[in-house]
Amino acid sequence: MALTNNDVMNTVRRLGFDLVGFSKAEKLEKQTNDLTAWLKKNYHAGMKYMERNIDKRNDVSNILDGAKSVISLALNYYYPSQHSISDGKGKVSRYAWGKDYHFVLWDKLDLLEKELKQLDPNFECKSYVDTGPLMDKAWAVKSGIGWLGKHSNVISRTHGSWFFIATIITNCEFEYGAELDDFCGDCTACIDACPTEAIVEDYVVDSNKCISYLTIENKDEIPVEFKSKFDGWIFGCDVCQDVCPWNNKFALISNETEFRTDRNRELDLNSIAEMTNSQFKEEFRFSPINRAKLKGIKRNAEFLEK
Repeated sequence: MALTNNDVMNTVRRLGFDLVGFSKAEKLEKQTNDLTAWLKKNYHAGMKYMERNIDKRNDVSNILDGAKSVISLALNYYYPSQHSISDGKGKVSRYAWGKDYHFVLWDKLDLLEKELKQLDPNFECKSYVDTGPLMDKAWAVKSGIGWLGKHSNVISRTHGSWFFIATIITNCEFEYGAELDDFCGDCTACIDACPTEAIVEDYVVDSNKCISYLTIENKDEIPVEFKSKFDGWIFGCDVCQDVCPWNNKFALISNETEFRTDRNRELDLNSIAEMTNSQFKEEFRFSPINRAKLKGIKRNAEFLEK
């Protein structure tokens, strides 16, 4: 029997996802043009992988032959604890306080795919958690989960923007959602608050200036021009989301136990300086912080201390 929207919605909610939306699998011409213009301005900085597989980002049928639909899923990770302001500490982005979201979402996606396959043996899919060549935010917006905020994160009217996105490309057809209006209005809170002025225009972030990029993806030294502008961040940055009125009004505490923690809310700079590679791997084995490697975290700590 062919899958229905209710089949998927009932299953994803039982597995703990917070939001789900459906889109027709079609080319993302405007989004691809916007991406190309962003790349030409070198706003992707050292993330050269974003230059590859433009054909797949534009057309998901180049990922899954016979693709008919894209299912966008959101998992809330918000935990209300706040950073403490103290010397000798480095702040960690809220998304990295608990277990690496890739592990959590991959487990849920495996269960989801198996259950949908049981409901419809003809169900085929390809799923991603921000590790593949597709524009997950564009599909989330297209599905009606939320709109793209001026800080370039997707915002939901019911959950704000504190959520991870997973995407499933499938050969099944569904009833499709409609894009929401842009409810940012004339608000510029995120733009005004960015410590390094990385949001260079509405909906456009220059990664070369973004604290999240500079402390995580960046493999080089942090430019001296940003000295005293990091606001204590050692891994990632939440400023643009912290000041968003939609988060202030509608953020909900996550139901996912793996995210209901502030274990890695701050890192001790002296401990990082003395940490060995084996200690780092053991301490952050299941944490997103592992992505920066010890070399990157030590660089960040030194930058904050100088």
